[in-house]
Amino acid sequence: MTVSAKTIAIMAANPALSAVLTMVLAGDSRLRVRPFDSESELFAYMRIAPLDLLVVDFDRDGRPAYEMVEAIRLNPSLVSRDLPVIALTRAITPPMRHQAISAGIDEVVLKPMSPRHLLQRVQTRLHTRSIVGAFASGYLGPERRERVPMPQPQPNPGRRFNDNVVPLFPNGSGPGFEPRV
Repeated sequence: MTVSAKTIAIMAANPALSAVLTMVLAGDSRLRVRPFDSESELFAYMRIAPLDLLVVDFDRDGRPAYEMVEAIRLNPSLVSRDLPVIALTRAITPPMRHQAISAGIDEVVLKPMSPRHLLQRVQTRLHTRSIVGAFASGYLGPERRERVPMPQPQPNPGRRFNDNVVPLFPNGSGPGFEPRV
């Protein structure tokens, strides 16, 4: 059985970092790595081809990384809006943490880091494939987010509260039911 290669997009803060990360990630023959210099190049690519993961740098020039990820999540013309995202940064602040979570960034890796560490994070993220967006439910974000409050089950007479079996015919009547004598 052949496994198809996963396509990874990289938008680093500078060309040197982008080249190093591309080289290390491309060392895994199961990964196709696509470096991008600008957001417009990335969006043009994403309109015609799917991506399996995005690595974006908070320290790059242009629109903040969390705003770019939000734009990806909300743009219906992109092929893969629900891709996992790994962000890179020199330091993380509480507002940045909140922005990353609200944008649906899966994880943040602090720089400087070993490029091999990033390779391991990419491989792990692709293996677990935690999808960030479930668009129909309105939920955007990794599993560490607070969930929508669920209604509490109401007790039902004649049924144990923790019973996960729901009787379809509680009286013992129903189609094909014949009382035993």
